[in-house]
Amino acid sequence: MALSSDINIKNKKAYFEFHILDTYVAGIRLLGTEIKSIREGKANINDSFCSFFDDGLYIRNMHIAEYSHGSFYNHEAKRDRQLLLTKKELKKLKTKSEERGFTIIPLRMFISNRGFAKIEIALAQGKKDFDKRETIKERDTKRELARVLKR
Repeated sequence: MALSSDINIKNKKAYFEFHILDTYVAGIRLLGTEIKSIREGKANINDSFCSFFDDGLYIRNMHIAEYSHGSFYNHEAKRDRQLLLTKKELKKLKTKSEERGFTIIPLRMFISNRGFAKIEIALAQGKKDFDKRETIKERDTKRELARVLKR
């Protein structure tokens, strides 16, 4: 079993698909078997996104595998989970996300020092195809430069 500080689940596609404008750290309202499964590292946030319902921000499509030692109390793997932020942050995110082209995406999930599951979310704007090609070009030049400097 991994230590709580070792859990760092990342959304690798986020930086490639989106321009990150602003980041926030939010708590997640979880069930008992969900936090146990996250501590085992069995969660995936690659295809997940955030949206507002009933004045609350929820993360949708986040997959947390069922807990291996759970009984009939086990959780549903892809249910909507509420994110815990301050009212000021929620208001700011809601106004920005209603503008055209902006979305809220998760970047990474981790366990805090106190043992709580936290998720880093970002206000982001989708990249166009030419932006993605530019990102690939920058990555290749950095890799080539690092290879040359190693010699």
